[in-house]
Order: sequence, then structure tokens, then C-alpha cells
Amino acid sequence: MDLMTIVGTAVGFGVIYFVLSTGNMIQFLLNPEAIILIFGGTLGSVLISYPWSALRHVPSGLMMMLRPPRRPTAQTLIQVFVHLAETSLREGTQALTSAIPSAPHPFLADGLHMLIDGLDADIMRDRFERDILSTRQRHIQLSGIFRSAGTFAPIFGLLGTLIGVVQVLRNITNPTAMGASMAVAMTASFYGIFSANFLFLPIATKLNFYSEEEMLNREIIAKGILSIYHKEAPWLIARKLEGYMSFYMRRDGAKKYRVAA
Repeated sequence: MDLMTIVGTAVGFGVIYFVLSTGNMIQFLLNPEAIILIFGGTLGSVLISYPWSALRHVPSGLMMMLRPPRRPTAQTLIQVFVHLAETSLREGTQALTSAIPSAPHPFLADGLHMLIDGLDADIMRDRFERDILSTRQRHIQLSGIFRSAGTFAPIFGLLGTLIGVVQVLRNITNPTAMGASMAVAMTASFYGIFSANFLFLPIATKLNFYSEEEMLNREIIAKGILSIYHKEAPWLIARKLEGYMSFYMRRDGAKKYRVAA
């Protein structure tokens, strides 16, 4: 499980609980009407905004928050490509078949299959570009669902506040009913702002972070496969792929892999 997600959730709920408990407001905020309005209204708006083909990926996005995907680091991929390039130059492209089962990324295994099958470089490049583009669009769509929810929730909170104020004015001569209406007015804004900034928007931000990591891996793999196709020297491939890393990552990664002379 992602440690930062657990720590952030614990800190956020802990702070909210502490503030509410000191003012004896916990029971005051447990308002079913406000909860139904905010989360039900947000859900309805999301269902209207996106088709089922996009919404069906939401559970996998939520699971990703708890169990982030295991991806190889850039340094690991460079080390793998150095070994693959040495094997290809020494034993031929067909010798890379044995490396497919142990490939650290499915995109790499797919690229090795195309390389071994003898596909042209232009065909492989087009395939890589289309795959990266479609994957990026799918990731943007998934994070956009949560970002949209983070936009809708505060609006429904404001709507709940307006409804509560109207009810207060209608029941101004009835103190009991007026108190219940005021509770809806205040708690609706709380749930709207809280759900947007503590649930929906942080989920969208983290999914974007995971997406950028995935895109980096795929771009490194595509460049590495094409470099092996052109029979470039392992040290040159390593230097090219290092261009996708920051200076500090290059400095640390240089200690982790060796390039044969």
C-alpha cells in the first residue's frame, strides 16, 4: 500500500477530528440530508458528464491509490537496455527471445516481440507513438473524472447552503425547524469543500503523477527498442536514455549500471 496515501489520510482526518471534537461539533456535522445532497449530486453530475466507457475505470483508479502499480525505475530500464544491446550485438536479435519472460514492463515485452519479428523501424515508431498517446488520453480522462467531481462537490455544497437558508426563512417562526434547516445550510458547505479538497482533487493529482511515471517508462522503452534496432553501441544507448532523467537521477544511476567498452 502507498505509505503517503495512508499517512495523508490519517493526518487529514486526525486534524479534522481534533478541531471538531474540541468544539463538540461532530454530532452537528453528521447530517444525512447534506451528505446525500453533496455526494448524490456529485455522482449524478459525473454520470452525466462521462460515458460508461470512461467511468468503468474508476474502481481501478481508486485501487491504484491504495496499491500503486509497480513500475521499474528509469535506472533499471537503462540497465536492462544495456544488457539487451550487448546481447543483440553479440548473439543477434533472435537471442533477445529469452529476455521477454523477464521483461520488467509489458510495453518492453511487446517491443521485443516486434523487434524479434523483424518489423520496420517506422512501423514500430508509429506503434509506440500511438500506444503512448492512447494511454496518456485514457489516464487524463480517468484523472479528469475525479477533478470534475472536485469541481462539482463545492457547488452542491453552496446549493445546500442556499436551500438551508431558504428553509430557515420559511421556518423563521418555528425555532425547532429553523435549527434543522440551519444545520443543513452549514454542513452542506463543509461536506462540499472537504470532499473536493481532501478526496477528489488529491486523487486526481496522484493519478496524474502515476501517469507521468508511466509515460516516462514508455518513452524510454520506445527509444531503447529503436536504438537496438539500429544496432547502436550499448554506451550510446545508455547516454541517450539518460537524457530522460534529471541530473541527480543520472548521477545516482551511473553508479548502478556498467556499460561494456
